[in-house]
Amino acid sequence: MSETAPLRRGWTTGACAAAATRAALIRLWGGDWPEQVSITLPRGETPVFAVTHRAEGEGWAEAGIVKDAGDDPDVTHGALIVARVRGAPGGVTFQAGEGVGMVTRPGLPIPPGEPAINPVPRAMMEEVVAELAAEQARAPDIEITISVPGGAELAARTWNPRLGITGGLSILGTTGIVRPFSCAAWIASIQRGVDVARAAGLGHVAGCTGATSEKVVQSLHGLPDHAMLDMGDFAGGMLKYLAKHPVPRVTVGGGIGKITKLAQGAVDLHSSRSQVDFAALAELAGVPGIAAANTALEASRLAPELGQRVAETALARVTERFGTAHDGSRIRFDVVVIDRAGAILGRAS
Repeated sequence: MSETAPLRRGWTTGACAAAATRAALIRLWGGDWPEQVSITLPRGETPVFAVTHRAEGEGWAEAGIVKDAGDDPDVTHGALIVARVRGAPGGVTFQAGEGVGMVTRPGLPIPPGEPAINPVPRAMMEEVVAELAAEQARAPDIEITISVPGGAELAARTWNPRLGITGGLSILGTTGIVRPFSCAAWIASIQRGVDVARAAGLGHVAGCTGATSEKVVQSLHGLPDHAMLDMGDFAGGMLKYLAKHPVPRVTVGGGIGKITKLAQGAVDLHSSRSQVDFAALAELAGVPGIAAANTALEASRLAPELGQRVAETALARVTERFGTAHDGSRIRFDVVVIDRAGAILGRAS
């Protein structure tokens, strides 16, 4: 593929679940099995999905759609999303089948005790049922069970365990569309992490740039898993959401390169979107030779006190910008800077 070729978009698990529901319901209500189905997404798009799995029994039918995430490195790309439908009184109800998780903690869009099928996918499936029921003059009383074979194993590679979603994946999507390499999904996960922490009454959360800094910070403060926010490079996404949904204390942890960029005013810490200003770093350290360093880590070896100065500068910057929440409450920040081995180079609070 050409470097300038546009990246191919894909479809969310929620869109696939709605399409599978449509195919299964067509069969349950007496139609022939469709080879493909079309659904209407929340913004009006009408994609077509190939039906790749079909099964039926007494009083039920199920269909499956293989998820195509386009060019996005989505953990569920290629997964089979299965919907089984059967008549049941009480309108449209949802069940979690194999590989779909259950919500166990408050703070998510779905309450504890419910299948981890988010509101927009539920609404899409309800719309499918309502449309077909109206066409056939039937009552829209359908139980929908969503399954993802192998979903429990895939979920171990997501944030679900930390958010209190057990047993499998979440059925997600707000537009039905997966846009390649979008920041939106990651930032949404950070936001849900904040929501869960607040609902649990936590007074201290932490956002870190990677696994090593997260391990150090969690051990340093004795924080539970659901206090750890998967910040990654998206410091701004986390900090801006916390300003609207504050937690009293927030620790920011990371390698010296990422935290240096934060100290220098960047809130998107990805290497393609922000760079270390080595001249400014040399001035901060009081060591002119740092201006010629290749990395912030190399600079820290030239100036052993640099990690502490970076931590203090980052703390001042973050506190100035985000220390007062929108409701007027104060957020107490602290910053931990580490090296690649996990040794603490600086700590400010």
